[in-house]
Amino acid sequence: MRDCPRRTLSALFLAGLALLTLPAVGQNPPVAGKAAPRAGATPSFERDIRPIVAKYCNDCHGGAKPKADLNLAAMLDESAVLKNRKVWEQAVEFVEDHEMPPKGKPQPSQAEIEQLTGGITALLTKFECGRTNDPGSVTIRRLNRSEYNNTVRDLVGVDFSPADDFPSDDVGYGFDNIGDVLTMPPILMEKYLAAAERIAEMAIVAGPSALGPTKTFEAEDLGKGSAGGKYNEWARVLASNGEIVLNYDFPRNGTYVIRARAFGQQAGAEPARMAFKIDGKVLKSFDVKAVESAPALYEDRAKLHSGQRKLSVAFTNDFYDEKVLDKNKRDRNLIVDYIEIQGPLPAEGSTLPESHRRIIFRKPAKPADRVECALAIIDRFASRAYRRAVTPGEVARLMKFVDLAHENGDSFERGIQLMVEAVLVSPQFLFRVELDQRKKRGDPTGAQPINDFELASRLSYFLWSSMPDEELFQTALNGKLRTEGNLEKQVRRMIKDRRAKALVDDFAEQWLQIRNLRNVSPDKGRFPQFDEPLRTAMMKETELFFESIVREDRSVIELLDANYTFLNERLAKHYGIAGVKGEEFHRVFLKNDQRGGILTQASILTITSNPTRTSPVKRGKWILEQLLGTPPPPPPANVPELKEDKAVALTGTLRQRMEQHRADPNCASCHARMDPLGFGFENYDAVGAWREKEGDFPVDASGTLPSGQSFRGAKELKAVLKTREREFARCLTEKLLTYGIGRGLEYYDRCAVDRIVDALARDKYKFSRLVLEVVQSDPFQKRRGRGN
Repeated sequence: MRDCPRRTLSALFLAGLALLTLPAVGQNPPVAGKAAPRAGATPSFERDIRPIVAKYCNDCHGGAKPKADLNLAAMLDESAVLKNRKVWEQAVEFVEDHEMPPKGKPQPSQAEIEQLTGGITALLTKFECGRTNDPGSVTIRRLNRSEYNNTVRDLVGVDFSPADDFPSDDVGYGFDNIGDVLTMPPILMEKYLAAAERIAEMAIVAGPSALGPTKTFEAEDLGKGSAGGKYNEWARVLASNGEIVLNYDFPRNGTYVIRARAFGQQAGAEPARMAFKIDGKVLKSFDVKAVESAPALYEDRAKLHSGQRKLSVAFTNDFYDEKVLDKNKRDRNLIVDYIEIQGPLPAEGSTLPESHRRIIFRKPAKPADRVECALAIIDRFASRAYRRAVTPGEVARLMKFVDLAHENGDSFERGIQLMVEAVLVSPQFLFRVELDQRKKRGDPTGAQPINDFELASRLSYFLWSSMPDEELFQTALNGKLRTEGNLEKQVRRMIKDRRAKALVDDFAEQWLQIRNLRNVSPDKGRFPQFDEPLRTAMMKETELFFESIVREDRSVIELLDANYTFLNERLAKHYGIAGVKGEEFHRVFLKNDQRGGILTQASILTITSNPTRTSPVKRGKWILEQLLGTPPPPPPANVPELKEDKAVALTGTLRQRMEQHRADPNCASCHARMDPLGFGFENYDAVGAWREKEGDFPVDASGTLPSGQSFRGAKELKAVLKTREREFARCLTEKLLTYGIGRGLEYYDRCAVDRIVDALARDKYKFSRLVLEVVQSDPFQKRRGRGN
């Protein structure tokens, strides 16, 4: 019965996947070659931009051999600026940060800087915001591992994470939910089929026996990973102390019967002894007095948790004495015929599990009711799984699986199990599908709002990494998600829901890169205090801190600096903060300026360090990329590594050695941006502990940014960064929008980002405002039409 449905489900998946690849789906078409409409005459490129570029930039970035292979002299007209948007956007950043022109070259006045940067920005904004309306289009994408687990949890109601066994998801633009990189390796199809079967078995009780289903493992099934050897064709022998091992997935929490038919080859003063074990823990021991002519059945009942567990049958009292005259009594051995697992057993007076009752909410009272009940169950389950209303044709196809079970003499519940399996391997469940159903006339890009079901899915996977719940689904079903203020009501409700923890687990952990903390290995000789409890505490602090911003609707600027954090005793001791006891985390208000905000949390400081020392370059680069959105270019080739040996370390601090390294002109320009930011945190060692000295030398945590802003230590640097709150807010907006729509941002998203940041600033940078504006933006609400 199992093999035939699996082949059918596999064929169903492939057929559905083929349909999803048809052009009607509206996958993201290339846009690079689209002709851009010409901007108006204001601002004037000739008057506001060209003279300043010619005066200050063309000497280096012009001619036959322009520096950095960047020839601005060849881009000195309006159409060239629009064609090379990214180049000019970066040029604006460099000029605003006083990184260009470089030191030693003629410098523009502040008025000229404002005229140049303001003119370029106004030109790009006018073109992109005034003449275009392209919300972009997201590639059809499958659920990633986190989304799959969460969706199964909310759809079926089982405590199970099947996607943990799936291949790792690829990452693009910093996140693992990007449609363009979520590939479909062949092994994943097998994983989907196995997971669907397992989920359906866990969710629905369909065994024919009142005592629960029974699974028997014969001798030939028991060899892998087990001790002993083959006794005969139907039994396995343990000739010395050892175990027959069986890895078994227990479908649900409950009571199980474990049996083994066995006998002993008896020797010595006691009978052979056998033990049943779960994950190495003895459940029960038996004296096996049975002999080969009359094997006996030994069994035990045990309450077990669901999931894959190691069940073993162990021989525990081996005996051998070659001096015994009777050779048949010299050697004690244990022989096992088979192992049997039955259950879970229904407890006396127990009800069916919640998952079963959730799916099979109706049961036929008489045979004539079978079809009607099945159709109702299919309609509700498949609609929730597909995250939209299902069609009559889809219901009819799924009904065939229920009929198949009926024709084979299986129970009604078994038929629903097969239907559930079919749904769980359908591309309509596994992929987030947005069909190109209509196209507004007169819109040159074919931009169109996504429908209410698609918007509900975008919203739920954005905030919860899971499917819409009943309230959100019903609002979409009634066509009212965009009316009567319902969208804002749903957003605010969902942020308060426990499932919004996904914003911490799936957005914040990737944006801040603290998932890397699981893999770092600080040198134990230099940092003996670093251990697993400290690693876990570091991670937890940052998670709880970000979650407090979300739950309490605080200003996102507090991420840069705040007067509180979350600590347990282990992490408080690491920070030198007294008065925190126990393993539980507590909100702690900070009494000095050593800590505050994510930048001084040990998780960030550790992932931006090397195993043996701090790394101002990594820390500075991390700030530029993750907080300010101004990543430096890749390092030039063949740049020598900083020397690390002990003899060199005795010549001065890391900062002093790096300043010698920066004397190389190939390194200087980029390091001038990164290093001062990193030096500001040199009072924190490679695992985030506070220090005043580096070896025998005092730490110098001062610095001067290319803009001319100076600081001494982390406190003053954080104050400088807070003066750039709009840059930080823009970077965070770009990261959250990328995560929310599942694609990288393009030039046509600039105006949406500008509007979000403007609204965020007006509302004092509250987190809820950021989420609301992302959800209400064109890239989130709309998609590009097919063929444009």
